[in-house]
Amino acid sequence: MSRHNEWILILDYGSQLTQLIARRLRELNIYCEIHPYNIDLAQVLTPQPSGIILSGGPMSVNDDGAPHLQPGILEFETPILGICYGLQLLSHTLNPGSVERAEKREYGRAHLIINDDQDLLKDIPQNSVVWMSHGDHIEEIDANLEIIAQTKNAHVAAIKHRTKPIYGVQFHPEVAHTEYGTQLLSNFALGICGLVGDWTASSFIDEQTEAIRSKVGEDKVLCALSGGVDSTVVATLLHKAIGEQLLCVFVDNGLLRKDEFERVLRLYKEELHLPVKGVDASELFLDRLTGVSDPEEKRKIIGKTFIDVFDQEVKNIDAFKYLAQGTLYPDVIESVSFKGPSATIKSHHNVGGLPDKMKLQLIEPVRELFKDEVRVVGRALGIPDHFIDRHPFPGPGLGIRVVGELSREKLHILRESDAIFIEALVESGLYKETWQALAVLLPVQSVGVMGDERTYEHTIALRAVTSTDGMTADWAHLPYEFLAEVSNRIINEVNGVNRVVYDISSKPPATIEWE
Repeated sequence: MSRHNEWILILDYGSQLTQLIARRLRELNIYCEIHPYNIDLAQVLTPQPSGIILSGGPMSVNDDGAPHLQPGILEFETPILGICYGLQLLSHTLNPGSVERAEKREYGRAHLIINDDQDLLKDIPQNSVVWMSHGDHIEEIDANLEIIAQTKNAHVAAIKHRTKPIYGVQFHPEVAHTEYGTQLLSNFALGICGLVGDWTASSFIDEQTEAIRSKVGEDKVLCALSGGVDSTVVATLLHKAIGEQLLCVFVDNGLLRKDEFERVLRLYKEELHLPVKGVDASELFLDRLTGVSDPEEKRKIIGKTFIDVFDQEVKNIDAFKYLAQGTLYPDVIESVSFKGPSATIKSHHNVGGLPDKMKLQLIEPVRELFKDEVRVVGRALGIPDHFIDRHPFPGPGLGIRVVGELSREKLHILRESDAIFIEALVESGLYKETWQALAVLLPVQSVGVMGDERTYEHTIALRAVTSTDGMTADWAHLPYEFLAEVSNRIINEVNGVNRVVYDISSKPPATIEWE
């Protein structure tokens, strides 16, 4: 992870909301990084962060094996903000035994009453709504701390140190339900830490352009394009930095949406002027995938086939030293969770295995960014809005939207159904209101009636969600009339479908994709 002159270190104690802290700071144009609470601090203190935030966490500070505060952190001159578990950890470290199980737990909305509206709570009304999620509370604060806010059930809702820039809040300022949470984080970062807040898309592009040129030198870079926003932004950024030292390869794996290969390849060549080679390998991919039903096996076959296609198409592979990938920050965070590497939910969508096979060094220019930040950078690079605004599309494509066994016939049915759904969303003005929309072909056939005949055909599930970054998502409440029209069109126009259903699951517990 690269370093910036001014930045905030977020120590992760296991909260599901830790990424939201980073998101809120990024919205203030402040660079920040998330690291596990027990990281070797020597790795992250050069350059020294301008502030440290201790995240929330699921445990009690009194539990055996509970995450601790590393010795020495309180001796730093760096301002510290503890959130929820982070606050209790500060209190427990300064005054062991001060945190106890609360008689009245607080979950959800609470009304904050401010005693001291300076520093951390500056420009926040004396009474406001905050979001609580805790079962412990601070019974008695250390003499070096003072209470600066409280709620009805928590007499210690916010504290500050009397002589050091150490602060803590029992509530979660990072969630939208806390009315003035962004103001509080701004007070900490821009006020107490003295940051400027100048980490913008433009500054990111300038930094990365310089970093890429410095790293690559006169060598060549190979970039695998998926047709999605992430890899396109990576390619455009690399092209800006190193020009014709870049070669992009866009492979049609037979799993793209209707007419997508031709349309996107035209964009790459005619609008973005990328040095790109288009390869139609759809028959090879489909031959290998036909009859395969396990989603992980599908991904492995797709990854291996990409390797074979690259071996075949990039004849002078030894001329390239680097392989560019669109790894994003959530992928990086997941791999350094305070609990260790997360269990595999599904294989990463980037082309697995390529670096080892081809002995190429990885270059990942957007690994510091969240999904929505990549789009902001893409706009700043001049990628057209009609492309940037496209919904996310998985690397394995329609291969993981045919649930169960793959076949050319099933892919055709899904591709036509998906095209009708997306076209209808665009025409109705609903496309931009959804984060992602897709059709899924289910391994279910059911009885239907068309005319006077009995049918036994496939079921299409429609899925549309609203989200900011895809980490969490709610199902999109599309109008009934719209869904009825789409269902009618799919059943009438796509041979082999006699039933359409709508997925109303949120993430979590469901994922956005079905496989």
